[in-house]
Amino acid sequence: MSLYANHERPQPLTTANPKWAVATRIFHWGSVLLLIITWVMIQMDENAVDDTYITLHKAFGLSVLFWVIARLINRAMTLKKVPPSTPMPKWQTGIAHLTHLLLYVLILAMPLTAWCATMLRGNGVDFFGLFEIPSFLAENRDLSRSLMGFHKGLIWTLLLTFTGLHIVGALYHQFIQKDNLIKRML
Repeated sequence: MSLYANHERPQPLTTANPKWAVATRIFHWGSVLLLIITWVMIQMDENAVDDTYITLHKAFGLSVLFWVIARLINRAMTLKKVPPSTPMPKWQTGIAHLTHLLLYVLILAMPLTAWCATMLRGNGVDFFGLFEIPSFLAENRDLSRSLMGFHKGLIWTLLLTFTGLHIVGALYHQFIQKDNLIKRML
């Protein structure tokens, strides 16, 4: 019994896999780096004696938000420059598209929920000491707690889940399918 219908059986690629545009690759790996730095800041905040790390966590979190918005603009502007798809069964293509969509939604939701929660506590966000983004929402501590619960709980869990699925899919294609999918983003 085969995992693929005969017409969906993956074929080894005989031509080079074209890479994504340089800007797309920079946005991808920049997102990875910003997310890791943001996570490190919150880990370092657990034993901190002052607000330095949480302040940096918030600034990097907003950086993630602005970076991903720029990334989406870049994506929209370069739709015609997308490299041809790697041949794969329709179910894998569907999972890949859904995973990418949910990653974008979650990466946007993560900083938005925290930013709104911060403002609902009546606080602004210091952006690396360059300027402060003031609160422009009416104070509502109950809603702030709920949003922070989503930020730390559901959204974080889903972000880890779909990031893991994205990585597993890329490794599957690289090392089992051997279709050089990862090289497109390097």
